[in-house]
Amino acid sequence: MVNKQNTYLSFGEKVAYAAGDVAVNFFFKFFQFFLFYYYTDSVGLSAGVVGSIFLVSRLLDMVTDPAMGAIADRTRSRWGSYRPYLLFIAIPYGICGYLMFLNPQLSMEGKLIYAFITYSLMMLAFTAINIPYASLSGVMTPFSSERTALSGYRFVGAFSGGLLLTLLIRPLVKVLGVEDEAEGFRLTMALFAVISILLFWVTFFFCKERIKPAPQQKSTIRNDFSSLLKNRPWQLLTLSYIVHGMYFTIHGAVTLHFFKYWIGDDSTAILGPFDLSTLFLATSLLFSIIGASLTKFFCAYIDKRMLVILAALVNCIIMVAFYFIKDSNLPLLFVLQAINGIAVGFIPVLQWSMYADTADYGEYKYQHRNTGVIFSAALFGLKLGLAIGGALAGWVLAAFGFIGNIEQDAQSKLGILLCFSLIPALLALIKIFIMVFYPLRDKTMEKIELALIERKGELHAPSQ
Repeated sequence: MVNKQNTYLSFGEKVAYAAGDVAVNFFFKFFQFFLFYYYTDSVGLSAGVVGSIFLVSRLLDMVTDPAMGAIADRTRSRWGSYRPYLLFIAIPYGICGYLMFLNPQLSMEGKLIYAFITYSLMMLAFTAINIPYASLSGVMTPFSSERTALSGYRFVGAFSGGLLLTLLIRPLVKVLGVEDEAEGFRLTMALFAVISILLFWVTFFFCKERIKPAPQQKSTIRNDFSSLLKNRPWQLLTLSYIVHGMYFTIHGAVTLHFFKYWIGDDSTAILGPFDLSTLFLATSLLFSIIGASLTKFFCAYIDKRMLVILAALVNCIIMVAFYFIKDSNLPLLFVLQAINGIAVGFIPVLQWSMYADTADYGEYKYQHRNTGVIFSAALFGLKLGLAIGGALAGWVLAAFGFIGNIEQDAQSKLGILLCFSLIPALLALIKIFIMVFYPLRDKTMEKIELALIERKGELHAPSQ
C-alpha cells in the first residue's frame, strides 16, 4: 500500500512551488496588462500590427508546446523529469525577457521585426520552463484535494507576483527612465528578470517529484496524442481556458487605455507614485490573492466544476456593469473590480488542479499517463487565448480608429470601452456554457485516485 503521509506536501514545499509562479507572472502579467500598451504607446507600433504579432507568433507554439511536453515526459535524470528545466532554462528565460525591452533605435519596420522576433523567443523560453513547472504539480502528490491546495498556493504566488509587478512597474519606469519611458521599461524588466531566475531556482531546490508513470507504460508520441484526443474532460477544460485567456487578456490589454482616454489618468499629484490604472489593476490582483486563498475552503463544500461556473458568472455580470458605469462612478468601478478579482482568483486554482485530474482520468481510462503533454497542451490553450485576446483588442481598436497618444474621438473611445466590458462579458458567458458539459466531479476523482493507487502500488520518488 502507498504511504499516504509521504505524499502530503509540507507548507515549505508548497511555498517553494508558489515561488515559481511568482517568477512566471513577473512577465506573464506584464504581457496581459502592459505589453499591448508598451508596443503601441512606448515603441509606437500600430494597434492592428501589435494584435497580429500576438496571434502569428502563436503558430510556433502549435509545434513547440506539445513537443516540450513530450520531451519533459521522457526526461530521466537524478532530479526527475520536470525539475531539471527549472534549473537550466531559468537564465535563458530571464535573458529573453530582457531582450524584449531593449527597444533599439531602428526604423518602424525594424522595430516591428525586432518586436516579433524577441516576443517569439520569449514565448519559446516561456514554453521551455513553464510546461515543466506546471507539470511538476501533477507528480508531487497523487491526491486531487492536495493538488487543489498546491494550486491555491501556486496562484497566491502568481497573483502576488502580478501585484508586485503592477504596483512597481509604473513607478520604476518613471524613476529609472526619467523622461524616457522605453528606457524605464528596459531597466525595470532587467530587474524583474534577475529576480525571476532566482525564484525558479528556489522551486527546483525545494520541490520533489513523487509520481511516476506505470512501469509497463509504452511512452510513444502516438500514444501520447491518441490518449489526449480521446480525453474529453481535457478537451472541454482546454477550450474553456482558451476562452478564459481571451476574456482576461482583452480586458487587461485596454485597461491602461481605458484610464488614459476615458478617465483621464493624470492623478499622480494626488496618488504619489501610483496612477489610477495602477491602483485599479492592483485592486484586482490583491483580491485575486484572497480568492485563490479561499479556494480550498470552498472546495470542501462546492464541486470544483460548479465553482468555476459561479466565478465565470460573476465575471460576466461585472463586465456588463462596467459598460454602463463607464466614468460616471469611480468608487463603484473599484468596488466591482475587487469583487471580480475574488472570482478571477478562483478560476486558475481550480482549472490547473483539474488539469492534473484529467491526467489521472487519462491514465485510469486508457492506461497511459502523459502529464507533460497534458500540461503543455493546457499552456498552449492559455497562450492561444492570450494571443487571440490581444489580437482582438488590437483589431477592434484599429477598426474603431484608435491611434496612440492623441486625443480620441467618440468612436475610438467606444472601441476601448467594448474591449474593456461587453466583449469580455460575452467570453465569460461562453466559458460558462462550456463548463456545463465538463464531466469530472469531485466524487468521481476520489474513485479514480483510489483505483490508480491500487493499480500502481507503492510510489517511488527520484533519489534527489
